[in-house]
Amino acid sequence: MALVLMGAQVAFCAGAVPYRPEADQQVLETLPARAADPRMREIRESRAALARSPRDLDLALRLARLYYAEVAAEGDPRYIGYAQAALGPWWDEPAPPPAARVMRAILRQFNHGFDAANADLDAALQADPRNGEAWAWRAAIAMVQADYTQARRACLGLQSLASTLIETACLAQVDGTTGRAPAAAASLRAALAAASTSAPAERLWALTRLAEIEERLGEHAVAEATFRRALDLGLTDGYLLAAYSDFLLDRGRAREVLALLKDKGRSDLLLLRLALAAKSLGDPVLPAWAAELAARFDAARLRGDSVHEKEEARFALGVQGQPARALVLAQRNFAVQREPADARVLLEAAFAAGQPAAAAPALKWMADSGIESQVLRGLERRLKGAP
Repeated sequence: MALVLMGAQVAFCAGAVPYRPEADQQVLETLPARAADPRMREIRESRAALARSPRDLDLALRLARLYYAEVAAEGDPRYIGYAQAALGPWWDEPAPPPAARVMRAILRQFNHGFDAANADLDAALQADPRNGEAWAWRAAIAMVQADYTQARRACLGLQSLASTLIETACLAQVDGTTGRAPAAAASLRAALAAASTSAPAERLWALTRLAEIEERLGEHAVAEATFRRALDLGLTDGYLLAAYSDFLLDRGRAREVLALLKDKGRSDLLLLRLALAAKSLGDPVLPAWAAELAARFDAARLRGDSVHEKEEARFALGVQGQPARALVLAQRNFAVQREPADARVLLEAAFAAGQPAAAAPALKWMADSGIESQVLRGLERRLKGAP
């Protein structure tokens, strides 16, 4: 169920407006110099096959999924555009085949086209209520939008369609955000223990979810051990690297972030963590990384791409020292997606900008969800002037 795993990981990554070629013969990209990498070889072979049969939906879906897997692993948003190009013959169809609808939804949600993505997923589920991938993405989008009733319904839709570990992890991420975090962590630990032979990708996703819940509960030593178990699986996963980097930054362990993310700066998410680590250490590489990030954010804005705003808010606050600008970005971001990290950057920016009232949407979300997070509750107390 590797495709299920992506639904909960990449849905939260920053995206980019897809690039669409003007002609079938136009070169889309020069792949990284990783000739021996099986992923790159598979992409090259699938792209060549699709070029010979551009209306073969199975080939198009295979290539689009391979591109999307690169986004999950490496964090390079260009691959979203390449995936969309692979689906070109079906992209604008009002009612493409269900498999094309699901893949189109995956790409649409990446750029925060949540309504269109949900419409595609609902149509796919109407055609086949046992489409586990569609249920998984329905849950992922609902979590981003803080629609926990829908998220739970979608997780329940996975029953008998996914492994017990994935079913448990899906429900645990809902419970872990809605006031039942200790029980969610306990159920996930039990599921992991009972599924010791499950696929590495499934274990990685479940372990990452568990570590995040444990960290929010303040169980830092336990959370670190869980993060390390996920890393020890040896899978390249941008979301995991970003989450563990944030954990290390919060513990004042910036040097470990520099080591962990060495040569990972192609990903905007990971370059941001590198810059934050360099800032805290006074590392001389900071100006170069900061300039690169600023250029990337500027380029995204020129393309009309606004899905980087959470990361740009953190950049403005933590690297550039511009709390007022960070607050504007964090407010716009929170209007679109409402997860713990989105709430945190809004609370931090409001406090730094001296505008506690601006944090009201995040505080309301905390109250409504019942989320248990030591960091968020600590920020709430600071904003309210409590000791």
